Amino acid sequence: MEKVNLNHKTIFVTGAAGFIGSNLVKRLFKDTEGATIIGIDNMNDYYDVALKEFRLRELDNVVPEGTTWKFVKGDIADKATIDAIFSEYKPQVVVNLAAQAGVRYSITNPDAYIQSNLIGFYNILEACRNFPVEHLVYASSSSVYGSNKKVPYSTDDKVDNPVSLYAATKKSNELMAHAYSKLYNIPSTGLRFFTVYGPAGRPDMAYFGFTNKLKKGDTIQIFNFGNCKRDFTYVDDIVEGVVRIMQGAPEKRQGEDGLPLPPYAVYNIGNNQPENLLTFVDILQQELIRAKVLPEDYDFEAHKKLVPMQPGDVPVTYADTTALERDFGFKPSTSLRDGLRAFAEWYAEFYKTDNR
Repeated sequence: MEKVNLNHKTIFVTGAAGFIGSNLVKRLFKDTEGATIIGIDNMNDYYDVALKEFRLRELDNVVPEGTTWKFVKGDIADKATIDAIFSEYKPQVVVNLAAQAGVRYSITNPDAYIQSNLIGFYNILEACRNFPVEHLVYASSSSVYGSNKKVPYSTDDKVDNPVSLYAATKKSNELMAHAYSKLYNIPSTGLRFFTVYGPAGRPDMAYFGFTNKLKKGDTIQIFNFGNCKRDFTYVDDIVEGVVRIMQGAPEKRQGEDGLPLPPYAVYNIGNNQPENLLTFVDILQQELIRAKVLPEDYDFEAHKKLVPMQPGDVPVTYADTTALERDFGFKPSTSLRDGLRAFAEWYAEFYKTDNR
């Protein structure tokens, strides 16, 4: 593994107004000295743009002295925009988090996934080829495991049976990165994230949607009759993993045939502890009551309905994090209680909820 020092480097973060992207930039502000951090986001309205603007305002307020922060409103699917950024700033480290997310949306709006996840990622790879980088880190997803029966999911498992277009685009990213690593010796690392949650998260995620519905007095639907298990991973744990991995690029080596071996790696970042969705929702409503988002006498049982599985969903996600622990000495560990408490407190503040 090649050590990558992030101090005094130019770092390009795509999806910088997104949930993980904004938290990563905030962390880089804290951890690096003299860095130039370029962020890009197309600020689309897949979910409430006010949340993305809130995250950007938070970033603008915490830029440390000696750090340069530049935000570009633009789309990674626009090749000219990406080429211009690489040409001007010549980033040494690239973290590609921009993507059209969500399994269910990919069933009704496939075009968005082809544009952002395939064409956009291709543009990033091409730019990394033309302006060589020390390390390309990119978001993959636990959804690539599809309905694999073997758990926990290991990066050594075959992942050739995606059950959604979203999953297929993420698997494609890994294949594309592997080809570019092999052909052009670009050190690249893919990160399979497992169900990320936390303050200022994505409203299309179940915990956020549940909260909005419970607050309005609507009934929430719990899929697969509550028999879904998810490896819920708190956003700070995800960011910790990303920052560590950014600093350890796969080594450039020659194979026995004298040709380069692809400097390529893939890691799971997950909590390694799947929780039943019913347990998750129960803790969520307790924390929402504690944060006064919901009243103390809230009748939770009357507001939940157990329903069958949805197309594209999988019954369980479970990360094998052995490789992450072995190579980077890190294992996510934030408990559901702590993570959901932080979310509930943020939600109460952001939406100025008062049920007292």
